[in-house]
Amino acid sequence: MSAADQESGGLGIDPMHQFEVHAIIPINIGGIDASFTNASMWMVFAAVGIIGLTVFAMGGRAMVPGRWQSIAEMSYEFVANMVRDNVGSAGQNYFPFIFTLFMFVLFSNMLGMLPYSFTTTSHIIVTFALALFIFLGVTIIGVVKHGFHFLSLFVPKGLPAVLLPLIVVIELISYFSRPISLSVRLFANMMAGHTMLKVFAGFVIGFLGAGGLYTGLAIAPIAFMVAFTGLEILVAFLQAYVFAILTCIYLNDALHLH
Repeated sequence: MSAADQESGGLGIDPMHQFEVHAIIPINIGGIDASFTNASMWMVFAAVGIIGLTVFAMGGRAMVPGRWQSIAEMSYEFVANMVRDNVGSAGQNYFPFIFTLFMFVLFSNMLGMLPYSFTTTSHIIVTFALALFIFLGVTIIGVVKHGFHFLSLFVPKGLPAVLLPLIVVIELISYFSRPISLSVRLFANMMAGHTMLKVFAGFVIGFLGAGGLYTGLAIAPIAFMVAFTGLEILVAFLQAYVFAILTCIYLNDALHLH
């Protein structure tokens, strides 16, 4: 029995094994590991899926849309309304980025629900890279648009002078913690859900492997897995929505300040 099997109670199921990154095509450039990994591969799959949905599904542009064209059009309208409601007309210039961001997170989350797949958004390095890029981009947009007046974002209107030092510190901490909160929220939800599914899968295998009366006990974890899988699909969509709508809110702050 392997160490992983022993750690998982002898069931042969290691809940954390699904998050391991493996090199598929080893690449070393100047001592830097730039290997093409399973994480890279599933990000490529997500990109190909988005291109397939948004480009090929809209190729015919039928007056009466088919199934895939309807999904593409609903996705477009969903994000467009999100940007319009949270940023206003000024946010339409940034619609392509927010749409791409939403679709990438959504496809990455959904692909991670497939058996033997890899959930790229369950890795903090991926979600933090996205969040940091958003944070830097939004900050640059705010500074370019408002100049030094952008600093007024940290001073709410009507603030008494006596509270100014305290509130400014709180606002600065809140602002600079955005990449952390944005990335950890997505990473933690995806990792926790997939870990829970793998743990209950271990219970199912353990009960079925024991045989006899224990076989009937496998029904409970199987039922839980079915219900929890449906919940995870909902969470996968909600986390993509939350990631995109928070980006819209941050962009609105940069464009319009308080």
